[in-house]
Amino acid sequence: MRKGEARITHLSVLLASVSGFAYGALLYFGETEDEFGPVAHSWVPTLHTAHVVTVPLFVFALGMLWQHHIVHKLRSGAKARRRTGVVLLSQAIPMVATGYLLQVSIDDAWRTAWIWAHVTTSILFSIVFVVHLLVRIRATITPRQT
Repeated sequence: MRKGEARITHLSVLLASVSGFAYGALLYFGETEDEFGPVAHSWVPTLHTAHVVTVPLFVFALGMLWQHHIVHKLRSGAKARRRTGVVLLSQAIPMVATGYLLQVSIDDAWRTAWIWAHVTTSILFSIVFVVHLLVRIRATITPRQT
């Protein structure tokens, strides 16, 4: 992967993850009480907008990775970080799809299902993304001895 592609990918994952997790945390755990009852945190709309605006950069980076990284690694038979890469891909696709379906769903039952699927795949993707990077860092710090 080229340095520019890596930077765009890392930046897009960081922006989408931070805005998404902050939005979810404040939406579900940031309620306050006023004299009229529960009130959503004042940053919820801003974080939702930030997440919806930054995620297309991630989708763009995913398309770029598909062309220059994912297909190349799968065809070459490279073994390094393949497991984490395959898990990332297996979570990225449903994460993006459920995020889209979440935006367009009308029925409450489907919306709840898309929320659960999106949150689950997003958490798993974020954790495995960090592991994927750490495995690379570990490999550069401790090269294999033959």
